[in-house]
Amino acid sequence: MQFSPLTTRIGAEVQGIDLSADLPNDVAGALYDGLMRHQVLFFRQQNLSPRQHLALAESFGEVDPGHPVYPHVEGYQSIVELCNEGNSAPDTDDWHKDLTFRAEPVFASILRAVEVPTVGGDTLWASMSAVYDSLSAGWKSDLEGLYAIHDMGTFRNDYLRKGGVAAVDEALAEVGSAVHPVIATHPVTGLKYLNVNQSFTRNIVDLTQGSSDEVLQYLYQHVRRPEFQVRFRWENDSVAIWDNRITQHYAVCDYLPNRRHMQRVTINNDRRAG
Repeated sequence: MQFSPLTTRIGAEVQGIDLSADLPNDVAGALYDGLMRHQVLFFRQQNLSPRQHLALAESFGEVDPGHPVYPHVEGYQSIVELCNEGNSAPDTDDWHKDLTFRAEPVFASILRAVEVPTVGGDTLWASMSAVYDSLSAGWKSDLEGLYAIHDMGTFRNDYLRKGGVAAVDEALAEVGSAVHPVIATHPVTGLKYLNVNQSFTRNIVDLTQGSSDEVLQYLYQHVRRPEFQVRFRWENDSVAIWDNRITQHYAVCDYLPNRRHMQRVTINNDRRAG
């Protein structure tokens, strides 16, 4: 197995491994170590069945039972279907970490390309440890010890379309919100990283809304710098595995009306982190 870094800060393409096979412990461990080092890993020509997709995810930790909004593969509640074409635009074309409105945010995701357009449809990932490292000493000092509220963000739109304001209120009560540190420490690598994202972070605790908005907007703009990012051009049967704790991602919507069909499994906890 060989890891070929795509940038010095984030991302590596992996050769010499068949993800559809049962991975020996040493191979699975080396794959995990590569994920900790590069934060997102990319693979080509990996024809995974739904069962194999789930088995790969289970080698990392406990699989999420299902997304609160997105549809799933028939017979596989844990495999999310992300399919867009025609006038059906995605809601993933914004910088985000998955499901940070939960009290315990998810560890990782495994995304497989089922059918991708001839042009367009790339995904970008950004390293939040690289973002943190680039902040000035003053910003680091000011952000340390602050907490922010995360909620379901624009998933409200899905509930509003289905059942109006009452459905939104019910979903907010059911899904809830969470409070997380603005600066967090990775439990395995010990790297500090920026822990807010534009999709789900609503405001910083103990700041007025105006002050919170100013701070968050500065941070969101900082995340967008290409120096912290890697961009992946999908092919059918490509696979990406990323550490959701320390990265953000953005699915570029530049392919409609053409079809882009992806399947994703989310891993709730990192069983190797103890």
